[in-house]
Order: sequence, then C-alpha cells, then structure tokens
Amino acid sequence: MERVHYYSAERYGTLREYIDGAVFRDMVLCAYDALSANEQTINELNVFPVPDGDTGTNMCLTMSSAAADLRKNGPSPTLTATADRVASALLRGARGNSGVITSLLFRGISKGLKKLETASAAQYAAAMGTGVDAAYKAVMKPAEGTILTVSRLAAEAAKNCAEQTADVEEVLESALESARVALADTVHQNPVLTKAGVVDAGGHGYVIMLEAMLGYLRGQIAVSENGPAAAQKKADFSAFATEDIKYTYCTEFIVRKANGKNVDLLRAYLDNIGDSLVIVEDDEIIKTHVHTNDPGKALTKALSYGQLITVKVENMREQHTSLDAKAAEEKSAEPEAPASGEPEEEAPGVPEPVAAEKAIGAVCVCAGDGLEELFLQLGADQIVSGGQTMNPSTEDILRAVNRTPAETVFVFPNNKNIIMAAEQCAPLTTKRVIVIPTKTVPQGVSAMMRLSPDSSPESLTEEFSEAIGTVHTAQVTYAARDSEFDGHDIHAGEYLTLMDGGLVGSFQDVKELVDRLAETIEPLTPEFITVYYGQEVADADAQSFSDALGARFGDAETALIRGGQPVYYYIISVE
Repeated sequence: MERVHYYSAERYGTLREYIDGAVFRDMVLCAYDALSANEQTINELNVFPVPDGDTGTNMCLTMSSAAADLRKNGPSPTLTATADRVASALLRGARGNSGVITSLLFRGISKGLKKLETASAAQYAAAMGTGVDAAYKAVMKPAEGTILTVSRLAAEAAKNCAEQTADVEEVLESALESARVALADTVHQNPVLTKAGVVDAGGHGYVIMLEAMLGYLRGQIAVSENGPAAAQKKADFSAFATEDIKYTYCTEFIVRKANGKNVDLLRAYLDNIGDSLVIVEDDEIIKTHVHTNDPGKALTKALSYGQLITVKVENMREQHTSLDAKAAEEKSAEPEAPASGEPEEEAPGVPEPVAAEKAIGAVCVCAGDGLEELFLQLGADQIVSGGQTMNPSTEDILRAVNRTPAETVFVFPNNKNIIMAAEQCAPLTTKRVIVIPTKTVPQGVSAMMRLSPDSSPESLTEEFSEAIGTVHTAQVTYAARDSEFDGHDIHAGEYLTLMDGGLVGSFQDVKELVDRLAETIEPLTPEFITVYYGQEVADADAQSFSDALGARFGDAETALIRGGQPVYYYIISVE
C-alpha cells in the first residue's frame, strides 16, 4: 500500500512559523524526487561534450543516499536529529564536485540547526547561510556563476526576509526568487556558459530543490512512500564466498536512441559478456541492467545505439564483502562506547580502520585493469574503481582508506571531479588522510613514482606536488553529443582530443588527430611520452598510434602501456 502525505497548515496548526523534523524530512524527500525527475535536463546543461559523470547524475546519486535513509528509517524525533541524518548520509554518498557541494550545503544547515527541536524562519534562514559558508570554505578557488553563487544569494535573501516576517514559507519563497535571478545571471558570469548560452547546471539543480521544498510547504507537492514491506528472512551473505561472484560489476545505463539499430544485437552482445541481463526499450530510450566483468565494453557497445543518459556501476564483490562484514559484526558482542579521539561520525557499512603496520600508505582511483595493475606495482595499497562516468562516492574512498594498514594514507583521485569527494574522508576516520589533487592518471603515476615509505608525510607531499607540475595530459575520447564549443563544430561520435583539459579538436580521421595533437605537444619539448590505451583499442591500432606520435618527437622516449580504461581510447602522458 502506498502512503501519500502533504504539508497541511490545518494538520500542523501554526507550523508555518517553524519547521520540525518530520517536515524537514519530507522537504528533503521532495527535493530528491524533483532532482530525480529533472536529472537529464540538468545533465544536458553540461556544455562540454566529453562523456563524464554529469552534474544531474552526481547530484541525484548524492541526494539518493539521504532519501534512502529517510524513507527506510522514518522521521526522527527532533529537527536536529533529522538534519544530522541527512548531512551524514549525504557526506557518505557525495559524488562529483556538484554532489559534494550539495552535501556541504546540507551539512552546514545541520550545524546551524544543532540542538533545535524546531526552527523558526529566522533560524532556518541562518542555517542556510551556515551551509553556504561550509561550501565556500571547502572549495579552494570558488568560482562565481555556479551553484555557490546561486545558494549564497538565496541564503542572503532568506536572511533579509526573515528580518521582516516569521513565516517560513515567505522566507523560502524569497530565497527561491533570488535563486532564480542568480541562476539566470550565471550565463553572464561564466565565460564558458556565456559561449554556450546556458545557465549553470549545478545552480539549476539547486533551484529545482528549492522549488520542491517550497512546493511541499504550500501543499502543491506530495511525498509518496511505499508502505512497510512484508517481513522476510534476511539473506545469509556468509553462505557463499566473494569468489563465488562470477561477474564483479552491476552495470546499469539508459541510452537515448539515435538510430534504428536492432536492440536484439545489443542483447546478444551483453548476454555474451555477462548475466542477469534485463533490457527494456520504448520509442526513445533503452534501459539496461547487466552483471559483467567489463562495464566499459558494455558502455562502449551501448554508445553505438545513441547517447548515454545515465550510468551506474557498482562493485558487487565490494558490496558482498561489506555485507558479510556487517553480518559478522551483528553476531558479535555489543560494541563498546567510542574511545576518546575517535572520529565524530562513522559511516555505516564502512569497516573500522585496520591497525597501522607502516607509516605511509596510498589509495589510488582509476578505471581499467592495466592501470590498476600499474598503480599496485608503484606501491598502492588499495584501488578504488572509478573515473569518468563512474565517480566514486566519499564512502567508496573511505572504505579503501580504512583498509589501508598505515598511519598516514595518501589519496590520489586522478580526476578533477573526484578530489572534493576524497577530501571529505579526513574527518570520518582516525587515520591521517592527505589528498594529493591529481586531476589525471598521468599525474597520479608521476606522483606515485616518488612514493618512498621512509620519507615523512610532509616531504612526500612536496615531492608529489612537484611531480604533478611536470606532467601534461592529453586524452582521446569520443564526442558524447553534437556541440559547438570554443569555435569547434563537434559531432557526436567523433574523436575528441583534449590537452590539459582544453579542447584540441574533434576528428573523424586518426591521422589528422595525431598531426594536430603533435602540434599541440611540440611547444612542450617532451622528454618522455607514455601512451595508455583503452580496453576497446586493439593492440595493433595502439602500436600504430604510438609509433605515429613518437615519430614526431625523435628525441623523446616513447612508451606504450595497456591501461584497459573505458571511455578514453588513449590517455597520453607528456613530461
């Protein structure tokens, strides 16, 4: 049976003058539902046509962690308890920069609502400001024309309005009006948005959440929840070993159809590389679920049918290990009270930090069996699977940190959209966590080559930073959609080439690509060029590409390594 409930002034009496835990819970659930309904709309505001973990997807995945907790456990007795639960779940589930900023906005709100059973309009407005402060402090170089700007101006409007009225609804309405104006202005504040003629994606997501929260207070939006499920026996995850899982990755994606290709061919291909296959299609999309050891192959095949709308990849071996450990813990004695010096928060499902056996450890994020093996050879203790289109959450990274048997754990995100999620691990563990802001795999490789277990954390941090500065990264992928960017007319499916994050061009011919890429690299006078080729590139094709590029730089040492990464055909390190 489904239960639907609305905010009602008649039901809550004078509740418009304050917010309690039950109302805040439903406001958050409505915000998540609205985000989920508009996920693709938000994604399409991403102006750069590179396949990536899009803003809408990352914000939805982040908010879904709080929604799942709230729907599972029901209302908390007080507002502060509810806000703390939301903040804790969002922190663990934060993915990508937009997701982390969203989590920080709510984390600041929870701090602003500490020790409050209910909040007045003025108290809630002040808490919104605390959330903005937390988000700005976490971003090293805050850029205007983003979700930060939109949330800041919304909070300022809420504070000013609260000085004139005690009505929570009026305060949120004022915040929303200012947020909409700020969002419209982002197109003029950010040069990239100005060229594309669109507003900021993260700011748009924030406005959608505010609209839903206010809509709930006005009785315009309902919260729908499934009733209690029938009781069933809990699965015994210890009945089988992790090794019994034949296919590691649960892979789900939705493709927007772009041609009339027969979906039965996709079904046959995926059935050959995995199991538990479910494909549902209509006139516009293909929705797919499959268990496989090669999610990159599944995604690459899917791209031949059209543009990927959403992607989710989960490591079932990690899930099983976590569930098995949790089951073992439940059978053990009652836990002791936290000792002094332990972290303030502990993420459910994350193992306790293992005992330190050494001073220094390393956690590296990457996607591709070849890259994983390379980082392990360079001294990584743990690998977190992730990268473009598969941004790991803070909890994913925290799990790897806690499993590293070292006092100080260095984390190498190797992707600019993962750095902030990694940084949120520090207050959640007793281990010392130092995040090295590697934005690409070559930066991570160069830094890890200087890993020395006998050096101090401080000297290693300097060494890693120096190593990052010596590396330039070129990447060859595909254009995810038609676009006009920075004077380039880009067509979906073309080879898209980047250098240090900037667009070199899009090409249909590999020879033209190599020529243009070589021209871009030439001013750097490289001494070493390393080509990492992806899982969909044949060995012979990779060798030809590497030879053609190396021939342009006779004085440079050129190496070819199979990275096995998805999404990017080639990742090229230039030193």
